[in-house]
Amino acid sequence: MAHAHDKVTDLRRLLMAGPDLALSEVDPRSTPGFDGGKKKGKAALEAGADALSSLQEKLFAESRAGSEISVLLVLQGMDTSGKGGVVRHVVGLVDPQGVQHHAFKAPTEEERSHNFLWRIRRQLPKAGMIGVFDRSHYEDVLIHRVRGLSPAEEIEKRYAAIRTFEAKVVASGTRVLKVMLHISKDEQKDRLAERLDRKDKFWKYNPGDVDERGYWEQYQEAYDVAIARTSTPDTPWFVVPADRKWYARLAVQQLLTATLEDMQLSWPRADFDVEAEKARLAAT
Repeated sequence: MAHAHDKVTDLRRLLMAGPDLALSEVDPRSTPGFDGGKKKGKAALEAGADALSSLQEKLFAESRAGSEISVLLVLQGMDTSGKGGVVRHVVGLVDPQGVQHHAFKAPTEEERSHNFLWRIRRQLPKAGMIGVFDRSHYEDVLIHRVRGLSPAEEIEKRYAAIRTFEAKVVASGTRVLKVMLHISKDEQKDRLAERLDRKDKFWKYNPGDVDERGYWEQYQEAYDVAIARTSTPDTPWFVVPADRKWYARLAVQQLLTATLEDMQLSWPRADFDVEAEKARLAAT
């Protein structure tokens, strides 16, 4: 078991974004910390499912005994980077009643009338839950910077607001795991082409995605800045190479498992006399 934990610790070190991160220096096809191929990667994902599921159940059980702790997984990445696949293949392996999933779309008129963090606060995970944000408050610095939807000084203020907000979330008992799924422009092109080739994928295709490709470099730069401005010791960013879907899923599974392990979860003690209840049950 120590060996497995060492591997995860190593993976965190390999994927954690340093202050001078440049996405251009991270190979989206690489598989840091894993030397097997797709077949081995899929087997490792399957093998890790039970540990993650058990930890999630402990987290949920602790909340039934009064614990306030929870976990928030923030998934960011360019279109087609595999956020939905991570939700299905990683988070989908735990009990759904212990998961709060929210995919943030463009803000509604009501949401726009409030501070940009208003709609985020409303979706934070309750005690005992694993919360998953598919896109998040980071859209409000990424898109706004690239598309010029807010002035530069407002965006700078938002980085500070995000740091303060996340510090409060952590102080309230929620562990925050922030993952940027990093794909290449070529891989995105292939994934968009596949959506146009298959009837069962048309619903996933958005013509606007092609327009956004024109801003690829600006988005990479916006991610560099957002990650640098909002990585803290309590809420670091992890950049996961995501051209190989199997690797991205395995990496997120291991990062999430490690986050839960850090919380030193335990099964709540019985608040009744176990032996007495066994006797009562036997008598029925």
